Amino acid sequence: MNMIEFYFDLGSPFSYLGFYQLQKIAEKHHAEIIYKPMLLGGVFKATGNSSPIMIPAKGQYSMIDLQRWSEFWNIPMKMNPNFPINTLPLMRLVTAVQLFLPERFMEILTGIFNAMFRTPRNLNDQKDLIQVLDELGLEASQVRTWLEDEKVKSELKFVTDEAVERGVFGAPSFFVKDELFWGIDRLHFVEMALE
Repeated sequence: MNMIEFYFDLGSPFSYLGFYQLQKIAEKHHAEIIYKPMLLGGVFKATGNSSPIMIPAKGQYSMIDLQRWSEFWNIPMKMNPNFPINTLPLMRLVTAVQLFLPERFMEILTGIFNAMFRTPRNLNDQKDLIQVLDELGLEASQVRTWLEDEKVKSELKFVTDEAVERGVFGAPSFFVKDELFWGIDRLHFVEMALE
């Protein structure tokens, strides 16, 4: 079976669009998606890259570009007014779910992505975050335990370091076998690699 490795960060709006479009591609090509939650901030630091938001003209263009892709693929999207959001706890959370509650991984990942960019919530705000977790059927106390779990911390660090070692410098990044494709505008190349 074909496999697509998907390196992403929940704070990346392009990762959000890639998350949905990739599922359509995987279904069409009978491919399995291997989800690789990573810390984009760590990748930026290691590679000397930075968010397009840091360059005003590029940031402005990115907002238009996101809208275009959203309409082109028919994936509902709203930019989160509380952007940027500190995704460290969110990335630890999805890593923990992947490790300890794999059967609910897709449901929870979808729920958090949607709370970021479909029906935006202020996930920087503790109360808002707890409410989102509650809606996803997660106990705040359980989440707190996971966020401090050394296994979770080291797994997230491992995947982030692995991404950098493999040449990843931004999100989303995709691998088919050992070939890297960066950005949602390269997804047609991902499809070609699967064929």
